[in-house]
Amino acid sequence: MKQKLVLIGNGMAGVRAIEELLKYETDLYNITVIGSEPHPNYNRIMLSPVLAGEKQIDDIILNSYEWYKENHIELITGDTVCKINRVKKSVETESGKSFAFDRLLIATGSMPFIIPVPGADKQGVIGFRDIQDVDTMVEYSKKNKNAVVIGGGLLGLEAANGLMKQGMNVTVVHLMDNLLERQLDTTSSGMLKKSLEERGMKFMMQAQTAEILGEDAVTGIKFADGSSIDTSLVVMAVGIRPNIELAQSAGLYCERGIVVSDTMQTYDPVIYAVGECVQHRNNCYGLVAPLFDQAKVAANHLAQIGIARYEGSITSTKLKVTGIDLFSAGEFSEQEGDDVLIMQDAKEGVYKKLVVKDDIIKGAVMYGDTMDGTWYFQMMREKTNIADFRKTILFGQHDLGDAGHGDETRVMSLSDDAEICGCNGVCKGDIVNAITSKGL
Repeated sequence: MKQKLVLIGNGMAGVRAIEELLKYETDLYNITVIGSEPHPNYNRIMLSPVLAGEKQIDDIILNSYEWYKENHIELITGDTVCKINRVKKSVETESGKSFAFDRLLIATGSMPFIIPVPGADKQGVIGFRDIQDVDTMVEYSKKNKNAVVIGGGLLGLEAANGLMKQGMNVTVVHLMDNLLERQLDTTSSGMLKKSLEERGMKFMMQAQTAEILGEDAVTGIKFADGSSIDTSLVVMAVGIRPNIELAQSAGLYCERGIVVSDTMQTYDPVIYAVGECVQHRNNCYGLVAPLFDQAKVAANHLAQIGIARYEGSITSTKLKVTGIDLFSAGEFSEQEGDDVLIMQDAKEGVYKKLVVKDDIIKGAVMYGDTMDGTWYFQMMREKTNIADFRKTILFGQHDLGDAGHGDETRVMSLSDDAEICGCNGVCKGDIVNAITSKGL
């Protein structure tokens, strides 16, 4: 007789775990998937092109209704699980339905953080998290002129770009002095800001929101310094927090997220959890790659193979913000004792920075040309000693030679004011003689 597996959450991480499970075993479980949204599984990363009008909702569906049917999966959409009964091994939904389980997989994701300022509950204040948010923003753009996006991270910039493409005047309000401060250093952040300003995006940096103005609907924002701006739409993109309320109400141990072991099990061994709702070894992840790694491990154990372990992830971020390629990985903010290798071509909009210690790459930031990001990331993970090709490493990956590092280098075209340096954080004019050393 088949066991019953219930998945709470119809998002990318949870459904990936089901996909991986089906590779191992198709007859072990009767599977039920319960999602709050009235859609099959879709690619949340692609919401930005939908907002920008470049794609339609149907273009970002990952698993169609037919896929669930073909794999004999019962899909419940538009209904939210409101209770987990661990004693009876069942879950209940807001519509009153009940589903028994032998194994439970929680993938409730995360919620956008809404700044708790006066007026945050007004009509016209939204997050940027799902299809409904995109629909709301598009509707506002048809009737209103001004929008404010609070948050200068990736999500905020994507929301701002999409709203601009919908014809709105957009101001990005950011508490910090650098955009994308988790992914970029000061130099690359400044290059990004300049490029976005040239495209018409406005910025208020180091600005703290004090109040959302208006009666029932938004009419403006007031800041801590007393200034204000008019707007009909406020998009909060200041971060996410793991959606753990359901797990907490069931008595599962949670801290910032639902605490799981290396087998993706919660403190109740028949209940697994994956995705943004999870805390593993004190870390919560919001990038897709770690979540898919978690999904593979959970599937391995749900299939009763039981040999996989999730030991955490070293993450890299490769982004395309309004057509600009960005890459970062590791510890790219230099510390005392670190060496910094930098190449900057302001005219061509190219910037590369490697933070190195004892000839091992600790971190990398790239702007404009990210072709070698994967190579740098691989060397960082493998702790490759770069001493033999340190002078040319900023020019890109070598052709394969001895130990993978030959004498031929990919040639980059640089403008006359390009700068290549290797310094300890403060350039004193010592130029890495990368060109003459290879006779280029």
